[in-house]
Amino acid sequence: MRCRLPVLTVSLSVLALAACGDNAPTAPTPVETEIPEDLQTQPSAPPQAQGEEPLGTPMAERVATVGLLNKRNNLSEDIQLKPGESRRVGNAIIRVSACERTAPWEMPKQTGVFVQLLVDDNSDGEDWTTVFSGWLFKESPSVNVVEHPVYDVWVKDCAMSFPGDDRPGASTPPPASPSEPSPTPEAAATNEA
Repeated sequence: MRCRLPVLTVSLSVLALAACGDNAPTAPTPVETEIPEDLQTQPSAPPQAQGEEPLGTPMAERVATVGLLNKRNNLSEDIQLKPGESRRVGNAIIRVSACERTAPWEMPKQTGVFVQLLVDDNSDGEDWTTVFSGWLFKESPSVNVVEHPVYDVWVKDCAMSFPGDDRPGASTPPPASPSEPSPTPEAAATNEA
């Protein structure tokens, strides 16, 4: 009797694993749909100070990368938009009006995008509600928060360049120069002692 119980347990385990098989459902993909005609007009970008010339890439040539999360089905998507563009994904429309980042020589580093999120909660395509309209910052996501039960939006990058910045679109500081080797863990330990 003792011998049969482990054999039965092993048999049930094997059957349970066999039932898993390769027929697992595939993950759903986000569906991009058309933006309604009355919502295709884009409000103008935030005003710029008079007499101030923009530094770096002109606004029309910058590319903002924002993340969109649908909390219902756990789908996350990176969306790349130029200022003035909008994209509809499911029952959400994302608009980007501006995108900025600090120059490489300025501290603290900040990357911001002026985003609008419109949502159709009824799924009829007619009742669009502006859920969020404002600046979102990559390094300080808690400054402005998109508060919606289904959708979340966050900044990932703003691709632009500055005069003297030899890496167009780069948003990270340059790597350490080869003339300054990084210390090895052993060397760091002897310097601390």
